[in-house]
Amino acid sequence: MKETLNSKIEKLDEIIKSSGKIVVAYSGGIDSSYLLYRASQLDADVTAITVCTPYMVSNEMNFSQEFVTQHNIKSAFIEMPIPFNIINNPADRCYLCKKEVFEKIATYAKENEVDTIFDGTNADDIGTYRPGLKALQEMSVKSPLAISGLTKSEIRHLAKKAGLSFWNKPSMTCLLTRIPHNTLIEEKYLRKIEAAEKILIENGYLGIRVRGHGTIARIECDDKLMRKIIHDPNRQSIIDGIKKAGFSFVSLDLEGYRSGSMD
Repeated sequence: MKETLNSKIEKLDEIIKSSGKIVVAYSGGIDSSYLLYRASQLDADVTAITVCTPYMVSNEMNFSQEFVTQHNIKSAFIEMPIPFNIINNPADRCYLCKKEVFEKIATYAKENEVDTIFDGTNADDIGTYRPGLKALQEMSVKSPLAISGLTKSEIRHLAKKAGLSFWNKPSMTCLLTRIPHNTLIEEKYLRKIEAAEKILIENGYLGIRVRGHGTIARIECDDKLMRKIIHDPNRQSIIDGIKKAGFSFVSLDLEGYRSGSMD
C-alpha cells in the first residue's frame, strides 16, 4: 500500500521522538534544515553540527548560522581543513570527505553523550549515485527523511506549508563538484568559482553551476536560463565580472545543467 504524506510525517516524528539526544549533520540544505525544524517543533534534544570546510559555499554557511539562530536551535560549528586524502579531488572524494566529516561529528557526539546522529538524506537520494552514503552506513548514521520515505518535492511542500522561507531554495553541492577529478584543490581557485556563481545568482540565474577548467569557466544551466543569458542585455557585464573573478574565458555549455556532470 502506498504511503500517504501524513503517514510519512508520522513515521518521521516517531523516529525523532525515539532517538534520544540527537545531533544533525547540518549543511544548510533544504533537507537537513527541514529535519532540524521538525525536531525543534517536537521539542527534541537536538543540536545542529556544521563542519566548516574551505569547499563549502559561503552562502550556505551564512544560511546555517541564520537558520539556527532564528529557530533557537542549539548548534556547533567545527572547522576542518581540506583533508590530505582528497587534496587531489579523487573520484571517491565524496566518500572520503563524508568519513572525515562524520568522524568529527562522532567525536562531538561521544564527548557530549549524544544518542543518535542524523543526516538529511532523503528518499530520492537512495538508489542514485551518492558515494557518500556508504560512509554514512559504515558509521551508523541515521537518515530519518529517507527512512520515512519523504522525497525532495514532499520536503519542499512541507517546508512551504510551514511557512519556511527556504522551501524553494536551489540545491547546492560543495565546490569540489565544480572541478575535474584528479585536480589539485586550491582554496583560491574554489573562491574564484564561488565568486563567478555569485555574479550569476545576483543577476537572477538560480540553480546554475560554474565548472572550472583551469582558466575556463563553463556555465551549466537549464534551457530556459540558457536562452535568457544569450539575450541578456547585461551579458557583457556578467562576462566581465566572471573574468574579474579570475577566469580568462567564459563558456556556456550547450548540454545544459547536469547534476554530477564532473563525476
